[in-house]
Amino acid sequence: MSVHRLTDYHVHTPRCGHATGRMEEYVETAIAAGLAEIGFSDHLPMYWLPPERRDRSVAMAMEELEEYVADVLRLRERYPEIPIRLGVEADYIPGREEDLARLLEPYPWDYVIGSVHFIGDWGFDNPAEVRRFAEWNLSDLYARFFALEIQAARSGLFDIMAHIDLVKKFGHRPETDLRPVYREVAAALAQAGVAVELSTAGLRKPVGEVYPHPDLLAECCRHAVPIVINSDAHSPEEVAWGFADALALARAVGYRQVVRFSRRQRTAVDLD
Repeated sequence: MSVHRLTDYHVHTPRCGHATGRMEEYVETAIAAGLAEIGFSDHLPMYWLPPERRDRSVAMAMEELEEYVADVLRLRERYPEIPIRLGVEADYIPGREEDLARLLEPYPWDYVIGSVHFIGDWGFDNPAEVRRFAEWNLSDLYARFFALEIQAARSGLFDIMAHIDLVKKFGHRPETDLRPVYREVAAALAQAGVAVELSTAGLRKPVGEVYPHPDLLAECCRHAVPIVINSDAHSPEEVAWGFADALALARAVGYRQVVRFSRRQRTAVDLD
């Protein structure tokens, strides 16, 4: 199944401390795959922590942000054959919305991806922190996580919400029926006017499943939440990884369009 109408907007660089490969290699992989566009969205500096506590293994340093933006803009000149979008992935931290807005404001973003990686001081998707799942009732954990996702979507800071059920990454799932929660999440995303990513990254994680769960994706479709298909690439070979299967799933749940972004304006593109 062709991916020529698709984009990959969730692509990292070695600046985040846990990705490999030159930025040029990511672009060249996108061209070879026949993608319509590629966008970089490396991890924004950990703006909510004092400098001595910022972890260089999970996000770029504050002093690298200007260079990151300049490098993406430089690549546009080098590769005129494919649109290269300037994005960023920003953690949502409750109570620090104004700080994030100030950090984002000076730059000509094409889109901002919002993500939830922390519940309090717990980086729950960090393999070194997996033991802390045992401290939670999983139903309560999922409720807390999805409440943060909804709060992030409603903040107005983000254009796309990333891996919106990331809490399942290591396979921890509650026994309760999540369909009512999925309906609530999808309705909130629709009301907030944000897009959601269908991410193939989950297929490369212990859970072995796309983000979001197909039932949640179907709810997003029923609520007319726009989608992008992303890889969350941390190496060049992961660009557009699994996109044919993701496209088939999107169509199976009812999606007939994806969206593209430029200067934080959204355009719908038919899949057929």
